[in-house]
Amino acid sequence: MSETLRPQLGDFSSIVCFKSLITGIEDVLGEKATAIALIAAGRTRGKKLAESLGLSGGLDSLDQAQAQLSQALGKEGTRLCIINKIITEGDTIKVYTSETVCSAGEAPDSQRKCTFTLGAAWGALEQILGQRFRGTHTDSVLRGGTYDVFEFTPM
Repeated sequence: MSETLRPQLGDFSSIVCFKSLITGIEDVLGEKATAIALIAAGRTRGKKLAESLGLSGGLDSLDQAQAQLSQALGKEGTRLCIINKIITEGDTIKVYTSETVCSAGEAPDSQRKCTFTLGAAWGALEQILGQRFRGTHTDSVLRGGTYDVFEFTPM
């Protein structure tokens, strides 16, 4: 981000406000409709981010993508999450994240899914690899996992 969007408050807002937005939309639209909308919004964000980072095609490795995405979305960037690693197992790509905005402040054993964060990783991978995927949130720090893990399989 080269330009500050708000002159006095800066580019960031609180997790509390973001999560209130999510739960408020869930109250109005329901959990499933909200998840669909947040995943779609995240995918759009991920695609635009990968494009702005110059990651569209021509990538040497997923390690390169991980480093750039983690910087853009992590502590030095928007603070959406830390992307700890991206690995390939057969046709499946797994993205390991931590400190996701979606899991922040949730009670242990919460069934909350990382919808926007899943979507952001999904959109970025589709833009980077020029391929369509089906994405799922398969492991959660809220339910005993070490990471929030997103798995992507080709369509």
